[in-house]
Formats: sequence, structure tokens, C-alpha cells
Amino acid sequence: MAYKISDECISCGACAADCPVSAISEGDGKYVIDADACIDCGSCAATCPVGAPEAE
Repeated sequence: MAYKISDECISCGACAADCPVSAISEGDGKYVIDADACIDCGSCAATCPVGAPEAE
């Protein structure tokens, strides 16, 4: 299961910088995760200061 980023996202970019497969990009108002590229490693959730990435 891929991670997704909730509306709690503050667009800081910390998750994108830590993603080992570059599955995270800046979207419209928040960052988004490409579910096809996500390897479900949890790096984004571990680095997010507001806990926006969640396992689906």
C-alpha cells in the first residue's frame, strides 16, 4: 500500500527530500505521492513535522 499525504500538509518539502525513489512532488497546495512509484518505506512519514503522510 502506498502512502498518501493528508490535508495537514504544510508544503515544507521535507518528505520529498527524504523519498528514496522520488515519488513525492509539489502539488496544488500540498505535496503528493505517486502511488505507482511509492515503495511504502515510511521515510516521508518519519520526517514530516506535522504527520501528513499516511499509509493507505
